[in-house]
Amino acid sequence: MKSTLYLTFAFVSLNLPLAYSQTQSEEHGLSLGNMIMQGGWAMIPLLVCSLTLLYLLIQSYRDTKATDFGSEALAHKFEDLCKEGNIVEAIDLASKDPSVLGRALAKALPKLESRSGRQNVDRFNSIIAEIFETEEQAISQRIHYINVVAAVAPMIGLLGTVSGMIGAFQTMSAGGMGRPELLAGDIGEALITTATGLCIGIPAMVAFSYFSNRLENQLVENSQRANEIGEVAQKVQSD
Repeated sequence: MKSTLYLTFAFVSLNLPLAYSQTQSEEHGLSLGNMIMQGGWAMIPLLVCSLTLLYLLIQSYRDTKATDFGSEALAHKFEDLCKEGNIVEAIDLASKDPSVLGRALAKALPKLESRSGRQNVDRFNSIIAEIFETEEQAISQRIHYINVVAAVAPMIGLLGTVSGMIGAFQTMSAGGMGRPELLAGDIGEALITTATGLCIGIPAMVAFSYFSNRLENQLVENSQRANEIGEVAQKVQSD
């Protein structure tokens, strides 16, 4: 819940400049639809970027939920079972748990059922690391696309700016120096696309950093939990 409020606050606060400019424009008779039309062709890919960003934010939030990776309570259940020597029950519990921690332990714990040995511990740690690395690669690829949007949107806005300025100079060369109203459309295109690109790119940069750290924290915490469970299970097997 706190994460959702944080993202909402960040997204809204970073878009306040564009919202304010839109309100000011509407007070002077220019609606949001007219602003988009005045922005020219660049507003189409910018709209695609904004929709893509919204999808990626929702998907990244769902992918990095703590409950999908594991919890302290779940780790304590596994530790208690291992301390009691109930490795089979721990494996059964892990096979029924959909979290990353559960899936990792379901594949790694059977390696500790046999006689104790350093080779079994190494194999256990290797499986845990492999599963968490695979999970990280799958989720980080989607988070990476947020960074792509953060880089592409301002560039599209800049390209729209250049296009608008080229149009302005062409109007000037055609004899529009004495008629500023003829330059308004081209200059408006340049400014609107720049502002829109930045209002998409800045929240995307913040979101990329946030979700990258969120994913890393979840993976580190639950990897440590899995290793601690493995140590407990191995110690019991050795006694």
